Amino acid sequence: MFSVDGCQHRYCFSCMKQHVEMKLLQGMLPKCPHEGCHSVLKIKSCKKFLTSELYVSMSQRIKEASIPATEKVYCPYPRCSALMSKSEVLGKAANAYAGAQQTGAQKCTKCSGLFCLNCKVPWHSNMTCYDYKKLNPYSCVGDAMLKSLAKRKSWRQCVKCNHMIELLEGCHHIYCRCGYQFCYNCGAEWKDKKATCRCPIWDERNIIRNGHNRPQ
Repeated sequence: MFSVDGCQHRYCFSCMKQHVEMKLLQGMLPKCPHEGCHSVLKIKSCKKFLTSELYVSMSQRIKEASIPATEKVYCPYPRCSALMSKSEVLGKAANAYAGAQQTGAQKCTKCSGLFCLNCKVPWHSNMTCYDYKKLNPYSCVGDAMLKSLAKRKSWRQCVKCNHMIELLEGCHHIYCRCGYQFCYNCGAEWKDKKATCRCPIWDERNIIRNGHNRPQ
């Protein structure tokens, strides 16, 4: 049996593994599964039943939860994509070379790749941020197509981290990977687990599957 640190609620290792895996897939930081309990699971204790992949995923979630949405910075290089905080990046830059904060040029704390903190793209040398954005209204070639597709498909984009979300099944209450909650129907924020809009909580088309999609 596994005892949760702090509250001492006990569950079998198999159930805890499934609980943690599900919460991580939902982009949430796992807590004690006991109803009404808010004890946060400690990764050191969870190592007893987590696979190496789940351990890495949980470590990432813990780091994401510790950084406010407005402070999150992701390395723009696809082979890295490391998560950093603005203070972490600027702190490294201040010691690395002068004028970095003024120009916007920063180094990734993981791969050391040079990127623009203002434009969130690999560093555009010999070009100001204004000129770069004027010549590149989209940060990459696929962005224009993505924006167009998102509009046609009625996808929603999180206003905190810009993550694109598509609702396939379930209610309109969206819990983004960054922790921001909002209504998928209109984009209004959810506060204290309650909607701030008057949209219906669900659409039957997203709750009841067609007969041919049901398992036989």
